[in-house]
Amino acid sequence: MRIMLILCSVFVVTAASPVFSAQVGIVTKFSGDVSFKAKGADSYQPLTRSMSFSEGAWLKTGRNGWLELSLIDKSIFRLANNSELELERFLLDSSKKEGLFTLTQGKLRASVAKSPGLTSSLKVRNKAVVAGVKGTEFLMLSEGPANVFFGNEGIVAISGHDGLETSLLPQYMTQTTRGFTPIEPVAVEPDTPIAKAKAAFEDATGTVPPEDWVASNNLPEIIARWNISYGHYLADSGKYEQALKVFQIALDLAKGADIRCDARLERSAVYSRFLGNHDAALAENLLILEEHPQAPQAESALFNAGQIYFELSNKERARERFNEYLRRYPNGKHRSNVETLLGILNR
Repeated sequence: MRIMLILCSVFVVTAASPVFSAQVGIVTKFSGDVSFKAKGADSYQPLTRSMSFSEGAWLKTGRNGWLELSLIDKSIFRLANNSELELERFLLDSSKKEGLFTLTQGKLRASVAKSPGLTSSLKVRNKAVVAGVKGTEFLMLSEGPANVFFGNEGIVAISGHDGLETSLLPQYMTQTTRGFTPIEPVAVEPDTPIAKAKAAFEDATGTVPPEDWVASNNLPEIIARWNISYGHYLADSGKYEQALKVFQIALDLAKGADIRCDARLERSAVYSRFLGNHDAALAENLLILEEHPQAPQAESALFNAGQIYFELSNKERARERFNEYLRRYPNGKHRSNVETLLGILNR
């Protein structure tokens, strides 16, 4: 594994336009596929040496990329693989510290230096969420519209589109998607799947890159699978809206059909059993049949769709779905119930 560490001959990347941009920090260490784009530039260039970056610059890591960015206030940002960060704005003077960064995708560890005596406002955001920090260390995963946060030190104030803040403490995690208010933080208990996910995240954003990126690449799926269990717990506890959010986060984190189908089945159960929203429940099952017709969960989705049509007194659609079920799954686990309901419909 090759890590570039250069503390001299630092090159300054300035804006393509003549407008002055303040210096933000220096990439002091990097490894693998790392590239940058100066403000106003059209495309990325490979990073081959330590560089100083100004406001408006972009940093990007590829499938095996990793970098460490030292800000001018001695804060440290580390990007794991498959990440992209914009250095939008940074100001440090005798009275205040202000910074704004956008993580469009990937994994970031932010270790923000304390600044006694200064008014401090440093934020990391994307299209769906904003994290405000002061003298804090936290981890942020951005995958599609979903965002996951782990607290390591200090307090992070995280908000969605409505501006309502959720305070994240050390050894807690929270998450959100599509601009929703972040869920109530959850303690990261030792020897749990979420603790193992946090450990893998810390390894991917440590002082040196990991030996391989397998654990880092699997993080979204690991957290998504944990969300299925946690959302089920929330639903059993009567926290139905929170459960729906957590299942949606699982959907947005996961790419694999298995987790996505499980999340939709769980959302369907909450809508139908607890909230009486049969239309929303039906939509979840139909999406499984449309997107993953060969998945094992398609059998239950097809039965659920027929049962919901039955409950909505849509006899024709119910009969169609039940007959389809018997054709596709002649020895299926719901066969007895399907035959009973068809008998009622055919009277």
